[in-house]
Amino acid sequence: MPAEKGPSGKASGTKPAGKRSPRKRKIESIVFFGTPEFALPTLEALEAARRTPALVVSRPAKAAGRGRKAQDPPVAAWAKQRGVEVVQPDSVRGEGFLGKLRDLAPDLGVVVAFGRIFPAELLEIPRLGLINLHASLLPKYRGASPIQAALAAGEKKTGVTIMQVEEELDAGPILAQEEVRVRLHETAGELSERLAEIGARLLVETVAELEAGKVKERRQRDESASYSGTVEKEQGRVNWALDAEELYNLIRAYDPWPGMTATFRGEPLKIVWAVPMTWERAPIGETGTYLGLRQGRLAVLAGGSTILGVEELQRPGKSVVRASDFVNGERLRVGEQFA
Repeated sequence: MPAEKGPSGKASGTKPAGKRSPRKRKIESIVFFGTPEFALPTLEALEAARRTPALVVSRPAKAAGRGRKAQDPPVAAWAKQRGVEVVQPDSVRGEGFLGKLRDLAPDLGVVVAFGRIFPAELLEIPRLGLINLHASLLPKYRGASPIQAALAAGEKKTGVTIMQVEEELDAGPILAQEEVRVRLHETAGELSERLAEIGARLLVETVAELEAGKVKERRQRDESASYSGTVEKEQGRVNWALDAEELYNLIRAYDPWPGMTATFRGEPLKIVWAVPMTWERAPIGETGTYLGLRQGRLAVLAGGSTILGVEELQRPGKSVVRASDFVNGERLRVGEQFA
């Protein structure tokens, strides 16, 4: 997950870990910054290692559900359930909040998907600075959506990185890194869960290495960097001009959110699951054309005369249906168009 960013798109600065106070390394006080479920395995791993944060900082509660009642984000709920002090400031720039951190004088800050801007004053408070868990093999896929970006690109491997926060976005020294293989048909939701667990273990190991003075920093090669922006809902619109492999990768990347949605007979239709498939001969026609039901899949013509085999679909407000049931229920005809 990305480091906190300033208005220029850069993360506010701090010095490399382990160089602030060589005479005192013992880490007795940690402040944790995080918001979503991705951060929970790290909190649990810190707790199991007897490094429960002295303070948890999370986003304010937001209205959710049918009743629009205020609900805490997962990290804040976790802290409250365990009696860990938690603050949910509207801004991390306020002097009241910064004063509280100065009074706490933490040894280390840990950031996992906090989603707020950090001022330089905050990053200078922890004795050893802040370290960040990022879900990619930096310098590849710096930014907000590394998991989705890796899957959309069809990567066969990815991983997690523990890095020291510096001024430039996700560009600080690498403290630890672990590579993993992307599994067959793995979605962003599934990969996120796996990387959250791997990253949690690696982060706790890194804290111990920091304390022992054994961390060996490795500078990133900026010339090899790539970036991943925030995923927007509009990106889930199916573009049938893409080839079947590209569409398959996007379906994986945008599961569970925002999903991939096409239009059929003037109404939205979610493509829940689909895979590339072979055809007896190279089809000719307009992309998005329904070619028939094969092997339990809707064969739809995609870019480059490739075929996307759609297995599961969903109309808004309706249940997910298999391709064969959709064909029967909609009385689908060969040659009809998906947009």
